[in-house]
Amino acid sequence: VQLQASGGGLVQPGGSLRLPCAASGSIFSINSMGWYRQTPGKQRELVARINSGGSTNYVESVKGRFTISRDNAKNTVYLQMDSLKPEDTAVYYCSADILRAGSVWPSRYWGQGTQVTVSS
Repeated sequence: VQLQASGGGLVQPGGSLRLPCAASGSIFSINSMGWYRQTPGKQRELVARINSGGSTNYVESVKGRFTISRDNAKNTVYLQMDSLKPEDTAVYYCSADILRAGSVWPSRYWGQGTQVTVSS
């Protein structure tokens, strides 16, 4: 099982980016999917999460600006980031709790990280 994240880059304050993350491999089902971010010297923090039923939760600092969604047919989770601020600069990681075909319990998988830089 692999998670492939993309969509990062350099954007001006107030701009937007969309981060997709696709899961592939021997997947039976996917439970929660999420996006985390990390800056140097700090712990990785949860940005947004979406469960298999579509319920979402967000860290307070991104509420009203970021939207997480998923396409179950494509095993893909998206993070739409609007009104970006310099403090959103970080490496963004996607995660997914995946039940592999033939397994009993799901495991958490991580994408490779994508850099988002918000700067003028």
